[in-house]
Order: sequence, then C-alpha cells, then structure tokens
Amino acid sequence: MIVDTSALIAILRGEPEAEALVDALAGSTGTSISAGTYLEASIVVDANRDPVLSARFDELVEAARIEIAPVDAVLARVARQAYRDYGKGSGHPAALNFGDCFSYALARTSGAALLCKGDDFVHTDIRTVPLERAAGSGPSLG
Repeated sequence: MIVDTSALIAILRGEPEAEALVDALAGSTGTSISAGTYLEASIVVDANRDPVLSARFDELVEAARIEIAPVDAVLARVARQAYRDYGKGSGHPAALNFGDCFSYALARTSGAALLCKGDDFVHTDIRTVPLERAAGSGPSLG
C-alpha cells in the first residue's frame, strides 16, 4: 500500500476518516510513501511550527512502519507525466498537486493501492484503498 499526504494529515488532525485510515494502515504490510510525498507531508506538518505535531507525525510514520521510497529517474518521469495528464491546470478533474504526483507515480509503478482522503485519485487510473469505518474507541496503531 502507498500512503498519500492527505491520509497522514487526516489522521493527525483527527478528521472523520481518521479511524478508517488508521485501520487501513494497521492492517497493511509493506506500506510505502514516496520521498517527495513524505517531504510534502512534512512541510504541511512543520508549517505549524508545533514540535508536538511534528513529533506525532514522526511517531505515526514509525508506528505504521511506512518505508520512504526514493525518487529515482523512473518515478520522477512517471510523476511528471501524472502532472501532464492529471495535474492542476490540465483541466482534468483529478487536479493533482506536486505531492499527489509522487503518490500517483509510486502507486502506478508499484501496482499497489493508494491510501488517501478525498476524490482526486478516483479520477485517475490507479487503485485506491477503500475505507471502511470500523467500530472502536478511536485511532490507534499500538
């Protein structure tokens, strides 16, 4: 499974989808995030200048055993093509941003489904992880 910024931020903010996203992470093995997407998520988190939130982000990535996949030439080219095909300004309803293009590229090249929040990626040709709301007391990876 590949993880997008939107999933991590939704978990950290305790958004309505957080529990289902945590359940998906907890039930997955071999979870990865592109280095480009990791940087985007880090920028979103660190822009708040909140050391507690930054620590929670690091703890989430570690607890979920999310591997950071390097951006090589192949991934960069697929991300570039994703922007051409689905990016903001292309007129396509997906309107992918910079980080989205790296999530798309890693999902596309690996064949793995993408864990994300929102409807952007459903307008592309990659698979997304279906979210199911599980009963429970709240998000936990422990």
